[in-house]
Amino acid sequence: MTHRPLRAVRSRTAALPAAAALLLAATGCASDGTATGAGDAAGGSHGGTLVVGATGKLPNPDTVIGGAGFEGKRLVSFQIYEGLTRYELLKDTDKPPAVTGALAESWQVAADAKTWTFTLRKGVTFQDGTPFDADAVVFNLDRYLNKKSPEYTDALGAAAKEYAGGITSYRKTDAEHIELVTKDPNGHFPEDLAHVLIASPTAVKKTGSANFSQHPVGTGPFAFSSQTEGQQIELVANKTYWRGAPKLDKLIVKSLPDAAARTAALRSGGANWIEYPNPDDIDSLKTDGVQIATNSYDHLWYWILDTTKAPWSDPRVRRAANYAIDRKAIAEKLLHGTADPAYQAAPRATGAYDPAGDTYSYDPAKAKQLLAEAGVAGGFSTSVTVPTGGSGNLLPVPIAEALQRDLAAVGIKVELRTTDWSTLIGAEAKGQVALGSDAIAQSTTLFQSEALLPLFIGSKSPFWTGHYANPQVDTLLQAAAASPDRDKRQGDYRKALGLVTQDAPWLFVVNDRNPRALSPKVQGLVQPQSWFLDLTTVSVKA
Repeated sequence: MTHRPLRAVRSRTAALPAAAALLLAATGCASDGTATGAGDAAGGSHGGTLVVGATGKLPNPDTVIGGAGFEGKRLVSFQIYEGLTRYELLKDTDKPPAVTGALAESWQVAADAKTWTFTLRKGVTFQDGTPFDADAVVFNLDRYLNKKSPEYTDALGAAAKEYAGGITSYRKTDAEHIELVTKDPNGHFPEDLAHVLIASPTAVKKTGSANFSQHPVGTGPFAFSSQTEGQQIELVANKTYWRGAPKLDKLIVKSLPDAAARTAALRSGGANWIEYPNPDDIDSLKTDGVQIATNSYDHLWYWILDTTKAPWSDPRVRRAANYAIDRKAIAEKLLHGTADPAYQAAPRATGAYDPAGDTYSYDPAKAKQLLAEAGVAGGFSTSVTVPTGGSGNLLPVPIAEALQRDLAAVGIKVELRTTDWSTLIGAEAKGQVALGSDAIAQSTTLFQSEALLPLFIGSKSPFWTGHYANPQVDTLLQAAAASPDRDKRQGDYRKALGLVTQDAPWLFVVNDRNPRALSPKVQGLVQPQSWFLDLTTVSVKA
């Protein structure tokens, strides 16, 4: 057995401004998880070009940098690259996906819950034909964590902190095994590594890190072909993909942030798949034969309230606001059933959801009673910053206007201040509030990555969390993170989110059902309870 010297890495926290990009994600919900009319994986038609209209900006296609939230990761990064692990998105679509092996076929954790040994998959090649091996893993970890590496950049280092920041050392123990050591026990480490994407060392060395995004190469099901920066990315099927070549010949992702433009593209044939169709268009699209695929998943649309600023500093006021809003009307009428009412902090499609924990029914009388008890029977004025769009944000301004009307009915007068999603998230990542409001409208997937949960509800988060702090929540998060036992983690998360529900630092609004509209020619989509997708089963009829 050949050993490489143990590589020491500075301890890093996962909390940093770069995590802002990952807050951009959120959405998903559905029937049986498979698009109407979809063919099965074995019998559907083969080939074709899938053209997807995305709701947000397109990502930088260099592994972990991204910059377009989880939508960019879903449609581009996870198609080009893989990590040691991946989400199993084609099975058990009635529950959140498990993590399974990707570039590693198995792993073990030592008794210290910090030392992990991964057995690498044999016979995998990068899209440039070069072999994947243990040296490739070490090369990529150097690129992310070793400032002395010629391929390291500050941007890569900052982005990698999200999921690899807790790694203190890593080494190749032999050609088929990698050992990774984390600073603290980390039970969700295999999930984290699904986001630590592996690039071809040969390709990186050829272009240098600065230019790798122009010619990215990974091991994923689709290989990079070309891009019009900020507008369109074109990928082609990786015919030598280790799980089997995808059915599609080509995958094109277009940036179409305007909902009307996405619908127009679908109807004109400029796209045959669009993310988040305008709910008002869904009935007419169905009449035209368009498939609407949905499934529940980990998503919450909410307002973060400033818990240090009166009267939001009084939990009775925050609870009153939660009782004042008609979530069911927003979900069913405004969003036409593409979302579910959120009566608690935990999204429905997560292990943290407590069926007995739905708390905030629509009860204006109770809201007025709580406001009177808090000494603000006459109501008060406040402000909220709302994004005008963005990945996972549904219809942010119309939703905020509906909340504004409901809150006004109990005496809470809300000024809506709008800004773009990037500005809101950028300020939030710096611990600030865009436009200086008392609250912000937010959309996120709380449990799509357990590594990010402390950024949303932890008292030591560098993000703007409305200054929310509950030591019991911090203790539960710490206990959950340390345990490799998924059931125990979910139990602790359930308790933590139960406390958040009672503390009401947020205005809980809806859980998205992740709708997408597909041309009748698109077949084979399996829609999981996840923001992410496996596109290997999809095909497009001629």
